[in-house]
Amino acid sequence: MEIIVLLAKQNLVMFVYLLIGFFLYKKKLISAQGSADIGRILLYIVMPIAILKSYLAEFTMERLEGLAVSFLAALLSLLLAILVSRAAFKKEQEIERFGAAFSNAGFIGIPLVQMTLGDEAVFYVSSFVALLNILQWTYGLVTITEDRSLISMKQLRTNPIILSFVVGVALFLLPFSLPTTLGNVVTTVASMNGPLAMIVLGVYLGQVPLRSIFSGRAVYRCTLVRLVIIPVLTIVLMMVFPAKYHMMKLAILIVASAPVGSNVAIFAQLYQQDYMQAVKEVCLSTLMCIITFPLILGIANYIL
Repeated sequence: MEIIVLLAKQNLVMFVYLLIGFFLYKKKLISAQGSADIGRILLYIVMPIAILKSYLAEFTMERLEGLAVSFLAALLSLLLAILVSRAAFKKEQEIERFGAAFSNAGFIGIPLVQMTLGDEAVFYVSSFVALLNILQWTYGLVTITEDRSLISMKQLRTNPIILSFVVGVALFLLPFSLPTTLGNVVTTVASMNGPLAMIVLGVYLGQVPLRSIFSGRAVYRCTLVRLVIIPVLTIVLMMVFPAKYHMMKLAILIVASAPVGSNVAIFAQLYQQDYMQAVKEVCLSTLMCIITFPLILGIANYIL
């Protein structure tokens, strides 16, 4: 019960950050371009450092085993989400297929894992975020564009999330520790992830007429698949793993149950798809996750 209360409180904190972004945009204190700039700071600096920080832990065989198991759990849960999204939406519903398949694991999932389960749990979800990025830039890109020629190994090799994952694992395996001052910098920058991410999403919300967010069957269907069907099936999947991985299973479930990832809006805008439809799905699912997160985690905490 304690984790449910804690998650509900953290959801409330995240919602306040969302409102700050919404207020800043409506009062013209930040522009859409300004939020895009903050998004780049998150993608290239804050999120990679948050992932890197999770691996600055003492090497133990138990942690190494947990890393391998969490990688497998992350891969299976992501493949499950892709299969469900393909079954739920037609080929021409590119936005919904992408949005339902890929959660906002980096911007919302990691901060919630960090605030509810602690830094130790972030260690177990970093592989999920890295795999999610790889799948977004391969399967996701083809889903949005239907053009396989756009897949680039260079994009994968230079992706900051994937790079931070690789460097982080290397630091974990090597007998290396950061100097105290640098460690303090890493901790401070990593703590910016949650507030900045939700402020950016608040700006997204400010760009869409509120009434339109709650219109359209596709928006509701995508939200239902992303926030309810996939998380419930993920709970079933996590039951396959032994009870001793309880924290890992909850951490994977949190990132797998996060709302529609903001990258769907970025990809839609970049490749001339229905950008506003993507933003509506990001916003509605982000608002609704305040209700679904505690319910899903409440069920999982007793079952797993």
